[in-house]
Amino acid sequence: MTTTEHTDQVATAAASGASATERFHADKSPFEAVKNTPPERVATLINEVLEGVHATIRKHKVTYDEYNALKAWLINVGEDGEWPLFLDVWVEHVVEDVATEHREGNKGSIEGPYYVPNAPEQGSKGAVPMRENEKGDPLLWSGQVRSCDGTPLAGAKVELWHADDDGFYSQFAPGIPEWNLRATFTADDEGRFEITTIRPAPYMIPTDGSCGKMISAAGWHPWRPAHLHLKVSAPGHEQLTAQLYFPGDAHNDDDVASAVKPELILDPKEDGKGGFTVDYDFVLDPAK
Repeated sequence: MTTTEHTDQVATAAASGASATERFHADKSPFEAVKNTPPERVATLINEVLEGVHATIRKHKVTYDEYNALKAWLINVGEDGEWPLFLDVWVEHVVEDVATEHREGNKGSIEGPYYVPNAPEQGSKGAVPMRENEKGDPLLWSGQVRSCDGTPLAGAKVELWHADDDGFYSQFAPGIPEWNLRATFTADDEGRFEITTIRPAPYMIPTDGSCGKMISAAGWHPWRPAHLHLKVSAPGHEQLTAQLYFPGDAHNDDDVASAVKPELILDPKEDGKGGFTVDYDFVLDPAK
């Protein structure tokens, strides 16, 4: 079953997890990328992760009942297809911090499990594909892509995707058109772009699967603040992956994915017609 064949299903964690896992396998070759990693580094990373687990067990006197509950939960995460969700929510933000700490341009953020490449091209000025009467306040976003020295980056690519007003992503939930709220924009000769979309809403990550059981057992909440996902790229420059957030969201300070940064919070203005406008530019670092 492909990611676009869930139209007769409900939006469950298992269905979303299966789609995320399928998409990850289709789009990435993780083992190929690290095939030349020295065995010494592999051993160091594995040993230090295990040492951290061992230290926790000893410090808190973990019982066999707790150990077996963990083992059962780990098995269930795999059966639910929720490893992409778990890792992207609770681990990726630290990997992203380390990978981009050298940058002088825009701050980035996590990609998350719901990116799909090759979204429809809309030029430098256009609207993301959406359903007729798509729920949500209209949002007009204008910006420019520049290099760190201020040079406009003509032809820069801005890939945008986000959840709908109910918190669902196209290709990962049933009954949503394939490219709904997903598009690619190409900056003009001055690096400028103008995007029409809708302002997304906060949403809960799936809670009916293994990740939801962990959240409940720990007494946590499952909420992500409203956000726009994007990838920005230009020849000769490092690709930026980020999420943009909205001021006043109740979960900007306690995002379950720990992905909010002050530099990524937008400053939208009411347009007097029931919608919002926002200006936000991108500065890309030259490739090393």
